[in-house]
Amino acid sequence: MEAMGLWKAATRRFGGAGVAGRWRRDIVAVALAVSAVAVLLSFSAPYPVSVWFLLPSAGTGGDSSSEGSLLPPPSLSAFRQYQERVASAPTPPPSLSIAPLSSLDANSDDEEVEDSDADLKIPPLWRESLDTSNSTDSTATTVPPPVVASPPPPISKPDAVGVKSRNVEPKVSPLLPEVPVWLMSPHQQLIYAKREIDRAPLVLNDPDLYAPLFRNVSVFKRSYELMERILKVYIYKDGSRPIFHSPDLKGIYASEGWFMKLMEGNKQFVVKDGNRAHIFYLPYGARQLELALYRPDSHNINELLIFLRDYINMISAKYPYWNRTRGADHFFVACHDWGPYTTKLHDEFRRNTIKALCNADVSEGVFIRGKDVSLPETYIRTPRRPLRDVGGKPVSQRSILAFFAGQMHGRVRPILIQYWRGKDADMRIYESLPHRAAKKMSYIQHMKSSKFCICPMGYEVNSPRIVEAIYYECVPVIIADNFVLPFDEVLDWSTFSVVIAEKDIPNLKDILLKIPLRRYITMQMNVKKLQKHFLWHAKPVKYDIFHMILHSVWFNRLNQIQV
Repeated sequence: MEAMGLWKAATRRFGGAGVAGRWRRDIVAVALAVSAVAVLLSFSAPYPVSVWFLLPSAGTGGDSSSEGSLLPPPSLSAFRQYQERVASAPTPPPSLSIAPLSSLDANSDDEEVEDSDADLKIPPLWRESLDTSNSTDSTATTVPPPVVASPPPPISKPDAVGVKSRNVEPKVSPLLPEVPVWLMSPHQQLIYAKREIDRAPLVLNDPDLYAPLFRNVSVFKRSYELMERILKVYIYKDGSRPIFHSPDLKGIYASEGWFMKLMEGNKQFVVKDGNRAHIFYLPYGARQLELALYRPDSHNINELLIFLRDYINMISAKYPYWNRTRGADHFFVACHDWGPYTTKLHDEFRRNTIKALCNADVSEGVFIRGKDVSLPETYIRTPRRPLRDVGGKPVSQRSILAFFAGQMHGRVRPILIQYWRGKDADMRIYESLPHRAAKKMSYIQHMKSSKFCICPMGYEVNSPRIVEAIYYECVPVIIADNFVLPFDEVLDWSTFSVVIAEKDIPNLKDILLKIPLRRYITMQMNVKKLQKHFLWHAKPVKYDIFHMILHSVWFNRLNQIQV
């Protein structure tokens, strides 16, 4: 209605008899039409319309002779065609560097680049920023994107491919356009994240992260920030209960159930469109798999292996995602001891998938350090109160040097009992907690009153006692050869735990007594600082165990990306 009113007013103002009136009306009509189109484009175009008139023609390399020339507006179809070509492009060459805008070389416009896509109109906003040092118009504005792809460095070696002599400038790969992160393909986003982590800014005093706990707190913080900003997870809906989508939240295998529950209920990371995802979650429980398919006392798990092999074959035939990477961007979470073995009938499942396992034993050739994730084994007694009993006594009230009580599983515990049960008053080592001792002090109270909590492996390398020790602020003493400790890719376990080789069990007391008091106090304080990274919450909080597990999957996925 407003446009019609403007039209009538304009015709009354400029209208008149004869030819003069008609051409005036025509001019007004054209002007109004152009204005309407410009307004429409300003709201619907995927890039600012104003940049068409601000930047010189593409392909001139920023040459001053082209200053002031107008670019024809790129069509939306060409833009979409370009997006498809970027999404389908192969992995960039090693020379590709994705950098923040501030790292661009101001003189990069002078470089000549062979552009194999010269016939494709690319939005000017996505080309390299122009050198505006000679501009006299202080009101001119540029609209730089938040992330850009800078040109690869020139090849300087005389024997490099494509170089004929020292005086000949080599041909380089075509430049990738300046693309905001949200417009990159998932693979390009992973490359960007990996490069950003490689040049992480130094972190000095972060109130939420205690630096001594980490191998490199700056790298961890930058990686975590990028995970929160970029990571998208696709969860397969296929699979029936109780094996799929049915988390078990209680017992020693609760880690896989809690992760499943919180991952499937997450809205920040989970996407419904697999084409937007960076990693793909296989939502089954190894404990539920055992309960549903294993025949007690049969000592045969082939039925479980066949079931998972058929499941992987089904999703790889039904969806395109598995076959794109042969499963390298897929992951599952299993705390059951059988978790690693259930992958053996499917070669890609066993070799390529990111496995988050409590049974993180490198000696068996299934768990691969740097690709797979060591999952903490958390014993949850009350799912409605997962943080029950968390906390411990101060150092001055810890009168017991070392404590262990547990069943005789595996190869290590019998040796521990053989050397230390009933042999020394400072070493409270029990096969099971005696009734007389339990009446005076419960199992949990023993851990809260001990300086060191002995955590020997059971049937497999992990033990819930490691996380229990952290919960009760007791320094864990880990005895399990070939065990990759939880979150080993980011945590420095030497600052808050003691790792002892199985062969050194006879010297256990001497090793513990040789730790200076000052160092012990520091280690015990570090355990208290570490505690928040191992806590489950009904609603996940920053840096808790849910986010730490997801971060390890994200971090190890980035390790596989070749840049």
